[in-house]
Amino acid sequence: MRLNKKVAFLRQYLLLFIVGFFIFGCASMQKPQGGPRDRTPPKLLKATPPNMTRNFKDKQIKLDFDEYFQLKSPFQEINISPAQEKLPTYKVVKRSIVIDFKDSLQKNTTYVINFGKSIADLNEGNILQNFTYVFSTGSHIDSLSVSGNVLNTLTQEKEKDITVMLFPIKQDTLWGKKKPTIYATTDSSGNFSLNNLHEGVYRIYALKEKSPNKIYDKDDELIAFQKNPIHLTKDTSDIHLNLFQQEPEKSKMVARQFDADGKMFFTFNKSLNNPSVKIIYPAALDQQKIVDFNKTRDTAMIYMRSMDFDSIRVSFLQNNVPLDSVSLRKGRKETFNHTISLLFNTSYDNKLKPGTDLVVTSNTPIETIDNSLITLNEDSTNVSNYTLVKDTASAKKLILKYAWKPNSRYQLIFNEGAVTNIYGDKNKKLPKVFQLDKADNYGVMNLKVTVPDTSKGYIIELLNEQKKLIHSDVIRKNTLLSYKNYPVGKYNIRVVYDDNRNGKWDSGSVKQNTQPENIWLYAKVLTLRSNWEAEEPIDIPKEPTTP
Repeated sequence: MRLNKKVAFLRQYLLLFIVGFFIFGCASMQKPQGGPRDRTPPKLLKATPPNMTRNFKDKQIKLDFDEYFQLKSPFQEINISPAQEKLPTYKVVKRSIVIDFKDSLQKNTTYVINFGKSIADLNEGNILQNFTYVFSTGSHIDSLSVSGNVLNTLTQEKEKDITVMLFPIKQDTLWGKKKPTIYATTDSSGNFSLNNLHEGVYRIYALKEKSPNKIYDKDDELIAFQKNPIHLTKDTSDIHLNLFQQEPEKSKMVARQFDADGKMFFTFNKSLNNPSVKIIYPAALDQQKIVDFNKTRDTAMIYMRSMDFDSIRVSFLQNNVPLDSVSLRKGRKETFNHTISLLFNTSYDNKLKPGTDLVVTSNTPIETIDNSLITLNEDSTNVSNYTLVKDTASAKKLILKYAWKPNSRYQLIFNEGAVTNIYGDKNKKLPKVFQLDKADNYGVMNLKVTVPDTSKGYIIELLNEQKKLIHSDVIRKNTLLSYKNYPVGKYNIRVVYDDNRNGKWDSGSVKQNTQPENIWLYAKVLTLRSNWEAEEPIDIPKEPTTP
């Protein structure tokens, strides 16, 4: 009897031990939580045959990595040079890539398989950039290289993730038509290196893409190139490529529509010179149109006083020469939202710059204003000695002139019906509260500019801290520029070498083999202080020569 009790006790103990093992044992095998984020891409452990193999005769290559990975867009990202008619296949098997050749290989030739950005780990997507596998079907492996860096012409900053490509001179016509077989991607410092190259003559390009196909096929993509080909007989370094947006050769319309408020909206692929508009059908509507071009003259907004039409044809002219014409259709009784809204030239915190008028901008052209329905209060006291007039340069703007006082609080009220637009719609009550900004928030900055060559033109551009252009001046000799009443803060100076002296920065052209006009960025950041008049000497260096 005692023996049975002992056996039962041992069985219970064993059962508890097994349950505890599974509970605590399994818990101890869980993946640790937290820890540093994985920032390393997959690493090649072994290649079969080895990388840089000579007298290559295999039909298959196997590449083993240290972790599981994904092969992203292999047909877009992976290239083999020289190109083959029948492309190899690329298959992921566990932690390996297996490459099978479907075409015969040329004799005594160095082959480079560039994987681009196709190899990325599974967890974090870390990309193994510029990974290449190289082999030769002969006893020699090509070993020449081309290296350098890429920067943005306008910002003068080096750019990462830019595709730099080489085309043998006999294949140069493929630029913009097919993706290259020789390419590399710039690193975080804007540097690139193209390796295992054969002796020969090449053209070099750089491309900042909108879509990752390694083909220049969109007007807003940035490109760079060298005017002269590279005669590669030895390693070549210090290649400097300047990215720019190429101006389209021909103007063309890229967007057209009726907006929700009834205006016609048109966009072109480039700025128009001295643009104008004519309604050619129905011709009687031409006299009642109101046209508003944006500052860059690549977008037009057309407002029609009468919307009683179902089809309209608009003609665009450049320097009075017909450029393009287009038709738009709508329902004759289609309704649009003409609700009036107003914007003001005050800052985000409702402050008006000292020494300026209050500019009121409507979302639709203004037909009339009723001053009797407009109220201006100064510290709760009504004032009437102001003037409010329509801007002669814009049908959507009003200018309010008044002797604004510091430390006073202003309330401008457009009561219901004060503003009538061209469609006959009237505003609902629209109040605006604002103050005159303190003079202490502004200063004066003088630039004493010295030019290197008085036979050339220069454009001096003032940039804010976000590198946005806020003012420009065209000069041709040593000049003192004064920037008065500008907000305190940090500013940058950019100089355009205006070679053709037309007062604007001109882009380059691959087809015409012309580089963009050079730009120099003053290295020092200028600080404008409160109630301070600073003077800064700017000695423009001699214009660099562009290869």
